[in-house]
Amino acid sequence: MRLRKTATAMALALMAGGLPAWADIEAAKAFLDAEIGDLSTLDRAGQEAELQWFIDAAKPYAGMEIKVVSETIGTHEYESKVLAPAFTAITGIKVTHDLIGEGDVVEKLQTQMQSGENIYDAYINDSDLIGTHWRYQLARNLTDWMAGEGAAVTNPGLDLADFIGTSFTTGPDGKLYQLPDQQFANLYWFRYDWFNDQKTKDDFKAKYGYDLGVPVNWSAYEDIAEFFTGRDMSYMGGPATGVYGNMDYGKKDPSLGWRYTDAWMSMAGMGDVGEPNGLPVDEWGIRVNEKSQPVGSCVARGGSTNDAAAVYAVTKAIEWLQKYSPPEAAGMTFGEAGPVPAQGAIAQQMFWYTAFTAASVEPGTPVMNEDGTPKWRMAPSPHGVYWQEGQKIGYQDAGSWTLMKSTPVDRAQAAWLYAQFVTSKTVDVKKSHVGLTFIRESSIQHESFTERAPKLGGLIEFYRSPARVQWSPTGTNVPDYPKLAQLWWQNIGDAMSGAKTPQEALDALCEEQEKVLIRLEKSGAQGELGPVMNEEQDPQVWLDAPGAPVAKLENEDEEPKTVSYDELIKSWQN
Repeated sequence: MRLRKTATAMALALMAGGLPAWADIEAAKAFLDAEIGDLSTLDRAGQEAELQWFIDAAKPYAGMEIKVVSETIGTHEYESKVLAPAFTAITGIKVTHDLIGEGDVVEKLQTQMQSGENIYDAYINDSDLIGTHWRYQLARNLTDWMAGEGAAVTNPGLDLADFIGTSFTTGPDGKLYQLPDQQFANLYWFRYDWFNDQKTKDDFKAKYGYDLGVPVNWSAYEDIAEFFTGRDMSYMGGPATGVYGNMDYGKKDPSLGWRYTDAWMSMAGMGDVGEPNGLPVDEWGIRVNEKSQPVGSCVARGGSTNDAAAVYAVTKAIEWLQKYSPPEAAGMTFGEAGPVPAQGAIAQQMFWYTAFTAASVEPGTPVMNEDGTPKWRMAPSPHGVYWQEGQKIGYQDAGSWTLMKSTPVDRAQAAWLYAQFVTSKTVDVKKSHVGLTFIRESSIQHESFTERAPKLGGLIEFYRSPARVQWSPTGTNVPDYPKLAQLWWQNIGDAMSGAKTPQEALDALCEEQEKVLIRLEKSGAQGELGPVMNEEQDPQVWLDAPGAPVAKLENEDEEPKTVSYDELIKSWQN
């Protein structure tokens, strides 16, 4: 409803003055009045100057119709329904911004890569494909583009240094392949009101011998999950029955694979240390050599997709899903499970996407106070027993603009103008308030978010904290994201259903990943950037070597540890 209102207000403002259809600073001013106001890091003069640049740069393309595509989330709905019409009114370039499922975006992109047919003029696809784009060289690298064919349509105020996610979209060659459009993290979510209630704290300490707080490790998370599951929380105004200490999902669906490749494995301790991703072994368990060429996935080739840390990760996920989660969770997908904590019966969730923040702060929901502040908070996710300092501990989705080489130059230039408009300093603060998916440091630090922070459950504190760098998307070790990603949900699904043990499922997964790597090596499709597989050898050779892969620990139950949320926030601010 809010999106329709703002779009209508802008349209009325444009029509009221009988303004030209495009390329007019008055249309830009009407947009600023109706939609932006002071929600920008630029003052009004700076906003008008930036939009005047877009007007001038777009003149050669006035009247052109372009098509772009993204997945369907709140941020992109705002772009499609509000910013695309505004861009058209201001520049004369007619933009159709399609919204489809994330899997469909990848499928369309893959089809364009394989066929060379120009299906879309630009894609917002996850930076998880950075290894794919860098190796196949079918996407324009933006570094060269901005210096060459895209120079005349590159905003002098773009300010790449202000983007917080460019390390995720840069290849090993140092070239930028994608421009971040939206980012959200997976974090630990918990009922702050329940955790701070004296009776609840006393009961927990009496049973477990330590303080209830944000779990630092999986042992503490498990204790908290056990404690709350089945607990009568009516004394706190919560449900008397149906309370659970964990929330997850387990349906055999593409989103099940994301659960694991999006950092569950690294949180457990699978892979090597490194930022933004582990090297030489990443959180997919894929090992690369010094030239960033994949050399293996199974332990026998130096990978860790089927090592002890990976098995531990899947085993714990299944155990907690069965013991401490609503029965229906096992049949849910990512999208179905995401809103469940806001319904009021979940005590904590280890892996919750901040993209659900906007829906979780809706007035009147069971997890909101009457004053508009949430009863919940978000914090860093706990880590597993195999995790060590320096490993990534969480995932950030970074939906990013990508220009394919198969798109004609003039169409790519027009689409690049739109991509820069929806990520510009003029509009980014307002867009960030709508979707809460931050891409610019300047927007994160904007005073309007300092004011709004108490109502967002720790989101602003997290994005302003030094901890943020340990959250990152899939890195460059993955040579073909579309082909490999589908293997994860199919094999993990076998473990979830009980058709295979976690070890059996992960053995099958790493073998299937290696079949893809071997095919890529034999085909030569990725040239000198493609896989060069290690010979198989006794797994013990790799287990005895430093770093990943790792052997099974005799005791996977470490001493539980928690931390006060308020003290954690203070440590970030200091």
